[in-house]
Amino acid sequence: MDGIGLNRRDALRVGSGFVGAAGALALGARTVRAEPWTWSPSGSVLGSGKGADPMTVWDSEADPVIADVMDHADVPQVNRLLATWIKNDQPIPAGLPKNLRDFMEYARQLPSWTDQGKLANSFQFTQRRGTYLGVLYAFASGMMANVIPHEALAVYYSRGGSHLKERIAKTAKFGYDIGTVNAYGPGGEMVVTCVKTRIIHAAVRHLLPTAPVWPKGHIPISQDDMMVTWHSLGTTIMRVLTEWKIPMPAAESEGYLHSWQLAGHLLGIRDEYIPVSWDQANIQAAQVLDPIIAPTPEGKALSNDLLNLGADLDLTLLSRPILGAFTRFILGDKIADWLAIPREPVWGPLLQFSWGPFLAVREGILGVVPPSKDAYWMFDEFLRQFVLWYISELRMPLSIEIPQTNR
Repeated sequence: MDGIGLNRRDALRVGSGFVGAAGALALGARTVRAEPWTWSPSGSVLGSGKGADPMTVWDSEADPVIADVMDHADVPQVNRLLATWIKNDQPIPAGLPKNLRDFMEYARQLPSWTDQGKLANSFQFTQRRGTYLGVLYAFASGMMANVIPHEALAVYYSRGGSHLKERIAKTAKFGYDIGTVNAYGPGGEMVVTCVKTRIIHAAVRHLLPTAPVWPKGHIPISQDDMMVTWHSLGTTIMRVLTEWKIPMPAAESEGYLHSWQLAGHLLGIRDEYIPVSWDQANIQAAQVLDPIIAPTPEGKALSNDLLNLGADLDLTLLSRPILGAFTRFILGDKIADWLAIPREPVWGPLLQFSWGPFLAVREGILGVVPPSKDAYWMFDEFLRQFVLWYISELRMPLSIEIPQTNR
């Protein structure tokens, strides 16, 4: 895609905001499903719906508004104004085009099914498992993005592909915002983060089909694409925590799901596609996520770059061998082999035999023999160092913008 002649309108402009706060956008244009769409909207938060295959549905509310803004407004000025909108309870910035202001005011509203009690439980869930979640957002969700073919292409060919620390910062912000005590309330930032990302999705749907290399008649970032990303985050995290046998009170688990349900709604996913329970999430993920993961040259290149990010840090426990071992341990041998991550002769067995007892000790499960003192310290220190580094990326200037440049 690099080297294509560009102009302002008739170009592939996959910009700095293309791989936005979620760290994931679907560049591909899959139009044929291996098996017919069978997931029922009765399993959604709405409990009903038309049942249309989400591969054939986009965002009819955002798309015409953003297309008009892209065609007729001063996009750099719009981006400058958007950068001043940070907190959920801030007014929409003055000076934006009226149709964009009206859309943003509408899109920022929480749905009628919002449950403040569940949101409180979600914060408790995050508060107790924050160190695990920081690692899992990176190794379970972040590295999995590299074996979701369309997502890997999107990241690689966007600005995020050549500015990985910036991309990590945006991913970290999404994971951080959703875990704060007031994520969706006054003073929080999750509503703003989601609405801005929804705007970016619509901008890409408008711009990408104008590229000479793009298949005619295909529209990117369908509801199916967005649900793939949704499952690579919340559903995948819950799958790993369950596999690790982390004790999770039902109320906290449901609260964590609710925070992701709201995120999906604010990102523009239709309520009829948002699962009502973890059971329904797993059923849907088995249809939209699990069958499509596969290796790509772009995904391999990105994973290689991500594993090297700790090389310039004075943190021994964030070395490439240790990061690679954690990736293999969390995502499994098949995905690690796809990403050309070598087996580690020391850290691999240590994780295999000591991680479970380490977690059990941390969770206070009685009757579990703790790992050796050295192994316990290394695991604990790894979690501490990684989460501190991951969150520290938030200190860099962040701006989720309407795209204007590519890689």
